[in-house]
Amino acid sequence: MSYRKKFEELGIAWPSLERPALPFSPTVRVGDIIYVSGQIPEIGADIAATGQVGREVDLATAQHAARLCAANIVHWLDKALDGDLDRVVRFAKLTVYVNAIPGFKSYSEVGNGASEFLLHVFGERGEHARCALGMGGLPANVPVEADAIVHVR
Repeated sequence: MSYRKKFEELGIAWPSLERPALPFSPTVRVGDIIYVSGQIPEIGADIAATGQVGREVDLATAQHAARLCAANIVHWLDKALDGDLDRVVRFAKLTVYVNAIPGFKSYSEVGNGASEFLLHVFGERGEHARCALGMGGLPANVPVEADAIVHVR
């Protein structure tokens, strides 16, 4: 089954993103490791959700935002691998940053949105080490941002 079909099964369209005019790259490859810069829940030029989890954003919306972040990670990874995601050996590390109110405790549950997405799309190769942590704010006031370290061939 194609990677795009796996996205569709989860109700997420294949991302259509342009490289932002920022002083860093969406991906950097060092040997057989690709580092994917932090991704926010963008759909094209639009941001899918803004606000703090526990205030303007509920848990289900934050989990969906985390899935979108993971989808955008895959988009940039696909670009770095010239469209050949079969070259992914394994996701090594995923970090999920959650913009939440003080006292929020379900960071792992938010992070599960991204982790479960990667497991669905890549199977065993999508299993990873992970850190999900709270932030006092994130760019564009998004509820979630995620970055990844991926072993490739």
